[in-house]
Amino acid sequence: MISIFLLKIDWKELFMGQEEWSFILEIILRTAIMFLAIIMGLRVLGKRGVKQLSVFELVVIIGLGSAAGDPMFNKDVGIVSSLIVFIVIILLYTGVTYFIGQSKKFEKLVEGKSTCLIEEGEFSIENFKKENLGSDEFFAELRLKGVSQLGQIEIAIEEISGEISIFFYENENVKYGLPIMPGSLNNTLEYIEKSGFYSCTFCGYTEEKQTGDAGRCRKCRKKEWIPASNKKRVT
Repeated sequence: MISIFLLKIDWKELFMGQEEWSFILEIILRTAIMFLAIIMGLRVLGKRGVKQLSVFELVVIIGLGSAAGDPMFNKDVGIVSSLIVFIVIILLYTGVTYFIGQSKKFEKLVEGKSTCLIEEGEFSIENFKKENLGSDEFFAELRLKGVSQLGQIEIAIEEISGEISIFFYENENVKYGLPIMPGSLNNTLEYIEKSGFYSCTFCGYTEEKQTGDAGRCRKCRKKEWIPASNKKRVT
């Protein structure tokens, strides 16, 4: 039964579609030409174009990739038209980068600006809300940089590339802060049974509390707390 099914398959159409086998050589030539065009394009864009990308640069790279992809295997797409797309994209990139260098306002419009997410061990709430960052995702990035609690951080900035830059307190200046290890936010408190330092789970505001009702956070007005940590950063 299977052998009969296999005999009925049009193997040429399965592997080559409507093209002839001879088109394989043309695909190889097309791919080689567009591969060289990509290399030349990235050389013109400079090293920053292939390192950490801003939104604008990512759009440029996607545009180059789209222009290069179709003519590699699509017989109906000519190489010349794709090379023209390459040239236009590179010229636009050159023009935009020139104006970026001339105007700070234009630079912010095109590339955005760096955003402070943590200041003195607490979230900059308004800035954090503007970014599409989940707390779990953000905490994971901090942990990868050796952070176990927010009191270790003097300031954390999201750069225009999306990378997080962190400036740490010296060990002797580390404060009590919100612990960010996995599971640390699971058991929140609204009543304090043991006096000590506690952190707001929403904004990271930390204060010393006595036994009794935990109350609302002075910064964000939330009322869920967990015990704070003053653990030093391990490097």
